[in-house]
Amino acid sequence: MQTALPEPSAFFRVKVYKITALTTLTMEDYEHLLKKAEEELPEKISSGERFNVENVKGHLEGNKTILVNLKKIAKDLGRDPQHLLKYLLRELATPGKYVGERVIFGTKVSASAINKKVKKYVSEYVYCSECGKPETQLSEEQGVAYLKCLACGVKKPVKNVR
Repeated sequence: MQTALPEPSAFFRVKVYKITALTTLTMEDYEHLLKKAEEELPEKISSGERFNVENVKGHLEGNKTILVNLKKIAKDLGRDPQHLLKYLLRELATPGKYVGERVIFGTKVSASAINKKVKKYVSEYVYCSECGKPETQLSEEQGVAYLKCLACGVKKPVKNVR
């Protein structure tokens, strides 16, 4: 006993083109079509990185360094601004504090030195050591700080910032 199969268009919504004549593509035709397709593609608008750390912005006032965007950087990293500040103060061996939205360091510190330390902070306290993704959380249990990856689930101890 044969059952009649339903029309394929009942299952799939596809356009069907009727081919009237068979033509062969030459290599020149293929390369022309490929070049045309590449030209129609949108331009690449990002660098491929989905997570970029902004450089610090600030200036010098006498013997002090003023940073205006450290809280924004900490927010972008998903970290407590005080944690990031403590780390930078320890690494740069300079006194400092938050005054409103700004950070004031007690000594002259170059922006490149601060940016290097922020990148080091990101590698230690933001990126997962297993999968390399930035989706992590800092937590503390029984006096030990842990970095928990939300992407792969690994939980590793990290140094406490004092």
